[in-house]
Amino acid sequence: MHLNTFNTFRHAIYACFQRSADVLFEITDALLTETVARSLPELSLSPFFRRLWGSLYQALQEGQLDRAELRCVLANFAPQVPPGCRRLLGVDASNIARPESPTAADRTCLHVHNLPESDGAAITYGWQFSTLVVLPNQAGSQTYILDNVRIPSSQTACQVAAAQLEQIVPLLDPTDLLMADRYYGSAIFVKLTAKIRLDQLLRIKCNAVFYHSPPPPTGRRGAPRKDGARFKCNDLTTQGQADQSWAGVDEAGQPQYVERWNGLHFRLAREVELSVMRVTRPNASDKKRERRVSWFIFVGRTSLALAEVSPCYRMRYSQEHGYRFDKQALLWATPRLRTPEQFQLWTDLMSIVHNEVVLAEPMVAAQVRSWERKGRRSSLQQVRRGLAGIISQLGTPAKLPKGRGKSPGRAFGATVTPAKRYRVIRKGPAGQPPAKKRA
Repeated sequence: MHLNTFNTFRHAIYACFQRSADVLFEITDALLTETVARSLPELSLSPFFRRLWGSLYQALQEGQLDRAELRCVLANFAPQVPPGCRRLLGVDASNIARPESPTAADRTCLHVHNLPESDGAAITYGWQFSTLVVLPNQAGSQTYILDNVRIPSSQTACQVAAAQLEQIVPLLDPTDLLMADRYYGSAIFVKLTAKIRLDQLLRIKCNAVFYHSPPPPTGRRGAPRKDGARFKCNDLTTQGQADQSWAGVDEAGQPQYVERWNGLHFRLAREVELSVMRVTRPNASDKKRERRVSWFIFVGRTSLALAEVSPCYRMRYSQEHGYRFDKQALLWATPRLRTPEQFQLWTDLMSIVHNEVVLAEPMVAAQVRSWERKGRRSSLQQVRRGLAGIISQLGTPAKLPKGRGKSPGRAFGATVTPAKRYRVIRKGPAGQPPAKKRA
C-alpha cells in the first residue's frame, strides 16, 4: 500500500465518527503507537493523545460512530490477492469474559475453550463478539477485520454472522470463499445464508447426517418422499462410492486423501444442495488438534478443487492468532466498560487499529527485539513498534483540544445511587428465546 492510500484510509475513518470524533481518532492513534500501555488510562501518555486521561472514558461514553459507513470503508480498503488466487474470509466468535461485573447488562454464559484436561463443561459469564475477517495469504495474525459486532442474548452466533454476511458480501468480490469451524457447519447457518452469493467451506462434526436427493414420485397414494438415502459421516455403510477423489501430500510431505460426495442436503435445509468432503491423513496422531479424519461441506455456485480443501481451511487458524494479537497487544478485553454499547465502540476502535497495522506492514520497517526470532515474516506487534514515525509524518485530521477550565465537580448534596445490577442470561437452544434468567 502507498503512503497516500494509507492516509486516505485514516481520513475516511475519521469521517465515520459522528460525535467526539477528535477524541476517538486520537484514541486510535494512541493505541496504534503506545506499545507499552497495559491499561486504558495509559493510552493518555501517548504523545499522539493531546487531551487529559478523563477524555478517554468520556469519549467512550458519549461518542458515536456510523457503523454502516465504517463497514463500507473497511470493505473498500480490504487487502487484495494476486491474480489467479482466491480471497479467503473467516468468521468466528470470541469471548470477552466479565464474570464479576454484575453492573454489565446482557451478559450470557460462555464456554471456556482450550483448558488443559477440560471435560468441556467449563463456563464463564460475559459478552461474545462475532468477527468477520479477510484471512492472510500466509499463516499468521495478519487478518483484516471487516466487521466485529456483539452477539446479544436474543440471538445466536449463527444469526449474527448471517446478518453480517448479508450486509458486507455485496461490498466484496463474489469469488471470495468463506471458512468457518464446526459450529457454523450446521443446517441453521446453511439455511440462513442460502440467499447470500458466497461460497462456503465449513467444517462439520464427524457424526453429521445428510440425505441424497429424493427419488421421483411413484404415483402411489400419500405424500412423496422428501429425502433420499441417508448419509452419515461416521457410518461407512451409508456412504457408498465417492463422486470424486484425490490423493497427494500435504505441506509437510505426508500422504493425504480427499473424497467428495455431491448432491446432498441437510434435512432441515432441503433447499440447499451441498457437497460433503472427507480429508484423511493416515500418518496423523489423531489427537484433538491433529485429527486423522476431518469432514467438511462445500456450499456455493462454483467449484473447489479437492487439493485446495486442506490448504484453504488451514488459513482459518490465522483468525485465532489475530484474536491473540487483539487481546494481548491491543488491549481488546482490558477496559472495564460498563455498558455493551461502550464496549462495542471500543471494539470498533480496536478493529480500526488492527487494520491500520495490517495495511501499514509493507511501508514500515519492523522493529525486532534482540531476543525475537529473525529471518521470518514480521509480526503485527513488531510492525506496530515502527508506526510512530509514519503517524508523525502523516499528521492527524483531529483538531487541537480546547481548554475548559477546572470542573466544578459534583453538586453539593447530590445523592449517588448504586448502579443497576443485571442477572446473567442463559440462552436456550438455537432458534429459541433465552431461557429463564438466573443469578
